[in-house]
Amino acid sequence: PGPRGNEARPRRAARGAGGAAVPRAERAQRGLAMGAEAGGPRDTAPGQQLRALFYALLPGESSFRTVQEVPDYVEKSIPFFITFIGLEFAVSWIQKRKLPGRINDGISSLSLGILSRLPDVLFRSIELISYIYVWNNYRLFELPWDSPWTWYLTLLGVDFAYYCFHRMSHEVNILWAAHQVHHSSEDYNLFTALRQSLLQKYTSWMFNLPMALFIPPSVFAVHLQFNLLYQFWIHTEVITKLGPLEWILNTPSHHRVHHGRNPYCIDKNYGGTLIIWDRIFGTFEAEDAKVVYGLTHPVNSFDPIMLQLRPLAHIWNTFWATPGFCNKLSVIFKGPGWGPGKPRLGLPEEIPVITGKEVPFNPRVPAYLKYYALVHFAVIVDLYTELLASVTMLSQGTVLMRIGFIILSLASFGLLMENKSKAGILEIIRCLVFIGVYKLGYLRSNFSFLGCAYEV
Repeated sequence: PGPRGNEARPRRAARGAGGAAVPRAERAQRGLAMGAEAGGPRDTAPGQQLRALFYALLPGESSFRTVQEVPDYVEKSIPFFITFIGLEFAVSWIQKRKLPGRINDGISSLSLGILSRLPDVLFRSIELISYIYVWNNYRLFELPWDSPWTWYLTLLGVDFAYYCFHRMSHEVNILWAAHQVHHSSEDYNLFTALRQSLLQKYTSWMFNLPMALFIPPSVFAVHLQFNLLYQFWIHTEVITKLGPLEWILNTPSHHRVHHGRNPYCIDKNYGGTLIIWDRIFGTFEAEDAKVVYGLTHPVNSFDPIMLQLRPLAHIWNTFWATPGFCNKLSVIFKGPGWGPGKPRLGLPEEIPVITGKEVPFNPRVPAYLKYYALVHFAVIVDLYTELLASVTMLSQGTVLMRIGFIILSLASFGLLMENKSKAGILEIIRCLVFIGVYKLGYLRSNFSFLGCAYEV
């Protein structure tokens, strides 16, 4: 999974919105080839891929004529995600003699990340589809794709668009219903970076469309990924301050404030790569008192389905319970803290006071059950990665069945981590389904020798 729900998948952009392949001549006519024959995604060296995580590639290394040539930097970064998570655990143990997170919260974060990526198995990236459509039909002029000035302008444009979207996601209730998933963890570590919303990508795409009037899609596709990747490494407590860089860049210190539920942290530090937008528009706040992470009103659940959908159910119930048509619209389009007679963003004094004695949601679960869930979750991650690798060779029915089984498994693990009474029944059903579909050949692992172990 990627750090948040707006990933670009450039290698699929040569297909139409309905999923059918677009002939090469038609691609050129529609502007996808942009005057040259489209090639496949370019390979990236490990050093380049590592630097992509920190937005440290130069324009000459990351400028491409066509969208098809743009590497899938996000997918190729997965080994680095795993490596950095391992390093974070090691450094945290050395610094504080404790791990940076918990098994239940980590499984929950990764489950939400996988869930957010499942639609990409079936559909094209809405960010690129919408962007290319505007570029093909409404662009005013065309900046050169190989100019460093275009590269740096796109860096600023993508980051400013993200700031606007991110701020709106905190100040508009219907957008917050999707984005709050990312803030629901009461831990703050690199797992949290992968805790993403299933719905957020369907609202963020529109903020990028003004750039499609003049910036080529290939340049946009690069920076969309870089902006996403940069935000992975700032989700950590093992890095304190970065000196003068704190004035310009979004850093772990700044982003810790953004994830806090302390009153001084609320609605602050929206930047993606740069912190300058927060300083310009008055939403910046430096890290001060110890940050307590999570939502002001904690969800207290590890069930990924409930975490995704409960905020929408809350808006639905509040909408019908609120009298007056204008008030009903305000429930949707004003802040999550709004109520009749209150300011647009709610009353600051209604934010719960932080005492420093807050205890994260952590149900008592037998150790063997935690390790059981961890092992089976690793199996699902294996099946998920195999699905990504083979999706183009599978029938639609097989793909849908695998996605359904993955969703069932993630929901079951969430209930196991909460030690719910119905978790055992659901897990028995899940295991029986697993045995059936595995025996029939509808599930396949990257490691065939694990077949017997899976069944055990």
